[in-house]
Amino acid sequence: MKICVLAEGDSLSSYVADDFGHAPYFLIVNADTMEYEAVKNEFVNTEGAGMKVADAVIGFNADLVITGGIGPHGYNKLTAARITVSFDEEGTAEECIKNVKRRLEHMKKFE
Repeated sequence: MKICVLAEGDSLSSYVADDFGHAPYFLIVNADTMEYEAVKNEFVNTEGAGMKVADAVIGFNADLVITGGIGPHGYNKLTAARITVSFDEEGTAEECIKNVKRRLEHMKKFE
């Protein structure tokens, strides 16, 4: 699974960003290996950043997005592209990835 974490910094020890559109970095993470690539958000200071960031995430072919907060337009665009969005996340990127993976595994037990 490919995860896109909206983060305040360029490492897995960076905190998850509170604002989807204005997060300084995208961390593109392989959930199995935890290998990642940090990509600077070029839209951080632009108008309509949320929609532009949603387009960027879709372009990364992410399966899942982790963020602190996200507006309805960005959320709807991602879910329409069949990308799962986990929001209201707090902590480091690594902590949040582990927590989301644990929750997803737990949910699979009930399917």
